[in-house]
Amino acid sequence: MKGELTGGCVCGAVRYVLEEGFRFRPYACHCTDCQSRTGSAFSEHMFFARADLSIEGELDAGVMTQPSGAVSSIWGCAECKARIFAENSTRPGFGSLRCGTLDRSSEVVPAAHLWVRSKQSWIVIPEGVKSMDEQPGSAEEWVRLVGTTE
Repeated sequence: MKGELTGGCVCGAVRYVLEEGFRFRPYACHCTDCQSRTGSAFSEHMFFARADLSIEGELDAGVMTQPSGAVSSIWGCAECKARIFAENSTRPGFGSLRCGTLDRSSEVVPAAHLWVRSKQSWIVIPEGVKSMDEQPGSAEEWVRLVGTTE
């Protein structure tokens, strides 16, 4: 997705603008953590430079230490608890936008599917779309997988 992107939470108390800048193509994550956090089969994410995101409204955070030792902070609306983005201590200055919060979320087409080994059996990955049993293990692998915007 190119250009300035806008979005917000369910109740409207939080609105954001993501300026055109550094961002990766969106991807779908089928890990069991995302399934539990969203109450759904997968979640859609897009890496972005945190400096490109402007937010209006009150946020709060849930913090979790991952099995790897990385600390993940998931920021969302203080009122309705809709999750907007996450930050990971191993990637300072960057975030992972929850694409379902975009005003134009219907335009999101995942460039890749991750953690397909734990995806729901009824989900069919579209032919020709990149997928991985887990997730990239290095920054270079992330760049190869989803590293350029359309």
